[in-house]
Formats: sequence, C-alpha cells, structure tokens
Amino acid sequence: MATALSISDVVLRFGGITVLDGIGFEVETSQILGLIGPNGAGKTSLLNCISGHYRPAEGSIRLDGAELIGMRPAAHAKAGIARTFQHPALRLDATIIENVMAGAHHRLPGGALSWSLALPFARRAERRIAEEARTMLGRLDLEQVADRKASAVPHGLYPRVEICRALLSSPRVLLLDEPSAGMPHGEVEELIGWIRDVRDEFDLTMVLIGHHMGMINALADRVVVLEQGRKLAEGTPHEVQQDPRVIAAYLGTGVAG
Repeated sequence: MATALSISDVVLRFGGITVLDGIGFEVETSQILGLIGPNGAGKTSLLNCISGHYRPAEGSIRLDGAELIGMRPAAHAKAGIARTFQHPALRLDATIIENVMAGAHHRLPGGALSWSLALPFARRAERRIAEEARTMLGRLDLEQVADRKASAVPHGLYPRVEICRALLSSPRVLLLDEPSAGMPHGEVEELIGWIRDVRDEFDLTMVLIGHHMGMINALADRVVVLEQGRKLAEGTPHEVQQDPRVIAAYLGTGVAG
C-alpha cells in the first residue's frame, strides 16, 4: 500500500520552547492513524503543522511525496489536507448548509471584493457550492438539519457537520482533533460507525486525535503515542496499550478512558 502522508524529523519551536522534537511516522493510503498522548504532548500542534497553520523549524511533511512545509494553509487545503477542531467552530447564527459551504472557501473566485459587489461569476460559484453542500449533507444523512440554524441543532451533531464541511474541500487526508470530546458513550459509539463509513465511502486517509481509547481501538489501524513533544511509541492499538512506557506515561494516568 502506498504512503499518503509522511512526517519526518519535524521540530516545532515557540521562542525557546521545543513543542515537537523530531517527530516522524508514515500513514498509508486509506489508513486511520490514531494520535494519542497526555495533554500538552503536542498532538494538536502536530495537526497544525500538517494543515499549514504552524511552520516547523525543521523536518519534512509530504503528501503523496510532495513537500508541504512552506506553503500557506490555503495551499495545504488545495493539496488535499482538511481538518476539524476539538471545539467545532460553527457559526451559530448561520444555517448548517452555510456552515458547510465554508469548507469550500479556498475555491471561491475573486476574493472578498467580488462577493461584496455580488458579481455574477461570484454568485454562480456560490450557487454551485451550495448545491454541492446540500448534496454532501444528504450523503451523510444530515439533510434534515441543512436549513436549521446551528444554534438550533443538537451539539452531538456538531462534529459531523464539521467533518461534512471538511469533506467539501475534497480532501485526500482528513485530520480529526478529538471529534468525540464531551460526548456521552452512546453518541460516541454512533460517531465511530459514522466515521468508519465516511472513510470507506470517500476513500480517505485519516489522522485521529483521541483520548477515548474505545474510539481509537475501533478505528485506528496504527497508533502513534506522543509525550512531551517526542514520539514515545508506535504500533497497533493492542501493541501500544501493552507497551510499559505508554502505560506509565499515559494509560496508567486514567485520562485515556
């Protein structure tokens, strides 16, 4: 199987603080890689590097062999990287379909001036993206909330809406930052099945940050464990959970449940 995403010797510093120290691993095409570790281990910082929001001081991040470091975040999106956030950034005063349409922002022509002047080509692009967003919501069984304000939709649907928004950019790699955060157990089980279906239907490669080990066990083909900005372990979910270093640094603390 081909390598979709390759991370090599990534170093990230903020001032004199090293946040990521020589991180490296590969994710194969259509694979789900789980990324776990204690709070502050560097998991979200690594996703920010992959999505282009942070620029590492050293190392390489390649998508299908093409180097991403040095590109703007919008260029990462065009290359095929999409991400969600631990705390979904939905506009509560906008409808669900309007929130999903934001996933195609890098495809909108002409910039802000064209939109403010309501130029014809900008309106045509907006209509086309609205159609795509409604189709995507239908494919993901969210059409019933398409025209509702986000503020009127159950919070348990927010991670699904965020994923739907990310899919509108037609990604090859989807980065998920704790999509089950704050969910009750029953909703987590539903989300696990839903994410698996999305991966299969869209043939996606995924990197999944999670503290919920039930989700990691159910979804991840391989797991990378971070601690204090370094890679502590890598292997199958079973292998990393049996690793004494992982037990001592993470699983034994009771925060992984």
